[in-house]
Amino acid sequence: MQSAEAASRALCDPAREVSAHYLISEAGELWSLVDEERRAWHAGQGSWRGASDVNSRSIGIELANPGNVPFAAPLMDRLEELLADILARWQLPPEAVIGHSDMAPGRKIDPGPRFDWHRLARGGLSIWPEPDHEAAHVDADKFARDCRAFGWPALDEALQLTTLRLRFRPQAKGPLDATDCAIAADLARRFSGDD
Repeated sequence: MQSAEAASRALCDPAREVSAHYLISEAGELWSLVDEERRAWHAGQGSWRGASDVNSRSIGIELANPGNVPFAAPLMDRLEELLADILARWQLPPEAVIGHSDMAPGRKIDPGPRFDWHRLARGGLSIWPEPDHEAAHVDADKFARDCRAFGWPALDEALQLTTLRLRFRPQAKGPLDATDCAIAADLARRFSGDD
């Protein structure tokens, strides 16, 4: 969409069969489009932590950004306010905050490589790995198991690597490395619900 207003029109058009609970403009304006108690059609086909009907168990927030530029400060400020409110009201942990790219790897890339996940994590509104680099080594099978334990669906190695890097290492290139494996191991250990 060329603007948040155009996105709002699309999200409110029944013929488009897409909607979201909230939309935040570049200027930080917040539109409430669907009541949180109702199902929105923001996620589409995908899964998270083994559940395939993500629309029925999530609150969708759309952000006005073309995906290839940094997210505006007013947008991020409003997102932080909204997430803090949602997490408190629904008693959700920070690891419950995911992107479309997490639940539909390969099909969706948003919020994209320019989204500041680390900023949200510093505010307790998302998660950020704290990998043990000294213990890290490349183990493709363990990497795949750790990614599934964190919540991503089973994927081929290339797509799994792309998905992890899109969220936690968007500048990284090349084959699977020890840092990728250390990140996945920490995510599995701390956020799989097994601790």
